[in-house]
Amino acid sequence: MPISDASLDQLFRQARTANGFIDKPVPADLLKQVYELACMAPTSMNTQPTRYVFLTTTEARERVIAALSPTNVDKTRSAPVCVIVATDTRFYEYMPKIWHRPEAQAMFEGNPAMASATATRNGTLGGAYFIMAARSLDLACGPMSGVDLAKVNAEFFPDGRYQANFLINLGYMDESKLFERNPRLSFEQACQVL
Repeated sequence: MPISDASLDQLFRQARTANGFIDKPVPADLLKQVYELACMAPTSMNTQPTRYVFLTTTEARERVIAALSPTNVDKTRSAPVCVIVATDTRFYEYMPKIWHRPEAQAMFEGNPAMASATATRNGTLGGAYFIMAARSLDLACGPMSGVDLAKVNAEFFPDGRYQANFLINLGYMDESKLFERNPRLSFEQACQVL
């Protein structure tokens, strides 16, 4: 059964990218709820390579500021949480626990190109699922790719196992900072039915 129009509005039609946030904290148990929803969405072979680092203190968020493009600094400072969406380059170490075929771990270990492509593709999916889960729990999201990922990796993941993919500012939207919605491509422009 399709979800309600109100739910579709909250997730898609009326949802907007947050460019500023009000001063209201996001409790840790709400972050856990977002993750527990997002992790239920599909990834190929249930690989689940996405890792989330929640920067919830001013000190933690200041550690990422030097990596941001100038237009992302103020919005990140105003956000109660900045989420580093990363991929685990050795996600396959969990495969014996999360996949029903034990040979999956060796398959990825023996094929670095496939492991890297799988981590990148499914790690990005995990970040998108996280945004939708956050929206479903009434949080506003401001995803950002205007960031020097090498600097983020050096600061937060010096051992190289995790690789930052993008950032999401998370909290409760400051409506006064909202931009006009930009146009979307039409079905005819973006889709083919063969």
